[in-house]
Amino acid sequence: MTTVGGSASAALAEPAEPVGRGWTAALSLANGAIWVGWFGPLQILLASQAKDFAPGSGMSKETILAWVTGAGAVVSLLANPFFGALSDRTTARRGRRTPWIVAGAAGGALCLLLLAEAGGVWSMAAAWCLVQLTLNAAFAAVTAAVPDRVPRLQRGAVGGWLGAAQILGVVGGTGLATAAGGIRAGYLACAVCTAAGVLPYVLRYEDLRLAKEDRAPWSWRGFLAGFWLSPRHHPDLGWAWLTRFLINLSNSLVLLYLLYYLRDRLHRHDADQGVLILTAVNSVTLMATVVVGGVWSDRVGRRKPFVIWSGLLMAVATAALAGWQTWPGAIVASAVLGVGFGVFTSVDFALMTDVLPKALDRGKDLGVINVANALPQVTAPALAAPIVTYLGGYRVLYLVAAVIGVAGAVLVRRIRGVD
Repeated sequence: MTTVGGSASAALAEPAEPVGRGWTAALSLANGAIWVGWFGPLQILLASQAKDFAPGSGMSKETILAWVTGAGAVVSLLANPFFGALSDRTTARRGRRTPWIVAGAAGGALCLLLLAEAGGVWSMAAAWCLVQLTLNAAFAAVTAAVPDRVPRLQRGAVGGWLGAAQILGVVGGTGLATAAGGIRAGYLACAVCTAAGVLPYVLRYEDLRLAKEDRAPWSWRGFLAGFWLSPRHHPDLGWAWLTRFLINLSNSLVLLYLLYYLRDRLHRHDADQGVLILTAVNSVTLMATVVVGGVWSDRVGRRKPFVIWSGLLMAVATAALAGWQTWPGAIVASAVLGVGFGVFTSVDFALMTDVLPKALDRGKDLGVINVANALPQVTAPALAAPIVTYLGGYRVLYLVAAVIGVAGAVLVRRIRGVD
């Protein structure tokens, strides 16, 4: 095992020594593996199951998918800060974060196999909630490792590699779910990838240990109260959370019904393949900008301009889906969305770590911030289903998403403590 560790006090210190390429690559691989476990189901498998379960259920496939993904997102937004807080308090020999990465990835793989055996809407929803619960335990620990170990002026670059791994996980999950040849085989492939992907990090790199004397005294009241981060006392954190929520909500509205958009609005008979193609196009342009954007922001020492312009670019691409409803239009919009989301992913992550209040609560605070990733998955179905069904269809849906994205980009200017 390679030791990258330090003394107990190092777990709470502001990191100063740059991390190496091997550490970054291993953590990025673990992050990508978690996203495989999420997006194989979200992009393909859950929609396919919803289509199979719709006849006789009294619900449309759109409604089933909205309820299942919404229920999972509720679990996600609660689980991420909860497990982040638990990892903050963990004094295990293997460190604060590693035990939760192992348990979360292994549990997520088992729950994906359980989801493959779902026999109806309710068992499908319950299994997906368990997938969200377990994988969020691993994800909370992976993201908290960055402010634990990475100096501020390296976080844009590391965030870029984590973002690159994230999109490779999305592509890999979509590809595995499509190529496996069936729902069960797709879940099996995603489960194996999720479990195996975290092994290089947890086996090779030693985590920082927290001394028991450095851990705050336990009380349920203090533990639960810690999840409220007052916007009055931490205004930069509040504005950063809101901007991330709005831009992620815009992106979630684009992705939620993408399979149905291709099938029902663009009338593509190969909608599954179409989702894979658009995901691949988006991934190529995202990969071209995600690391470059993070490194560039590190070098110039600024975050906000990158987040603002990337958010506006994503809004333009989203509006194009409303006004140019053709297959070429979808390809162009996917490419432009990738450019914007690549820069946003890396630089916004660095911005979030820059506004964290306390080293002792990094995992919990990042978990609260990550609620801005999960909450849009709850809000998006509630907004999208009535818009598509009753209020104008996909054209109105994507216009609403574009307006939300513009609002998120503009509000970044309210963050004062980051250049």
